[in-house]
Amino acid sequence: MQLSDFIGYCAAILTTASFVPQALHTFKTKDVSGISLGMYSAFTLGVSLWLVYGLLLEAWPIVIANTITVTLAASILVMKLRYR
Repeated sequence: MQLSDFIGYCAAILTTASFVPQALHTFKTKDVSGISLGMYSAFTLGVSLWLVYGLLLEAWPIVIANTITVTLAASILVMKLRYR
């Protein structure tokens, strides 16, 4: 494995893992009062674009991390719309 791939996978693991506690908390409590609809909409769109970018480059650390993150972010966004 090249050093650049190793760094990419480490970054992907850390940034994706940092998002998981917020997602789990939101799924458990269904409390979305502190979540900004505008921020999560922009964040979900941004992560989706990173995913497309990773696919175009065939950069698997980017693809894997953003697939997981966009799934979690979109789930929270749907909860924000449903439970507001």
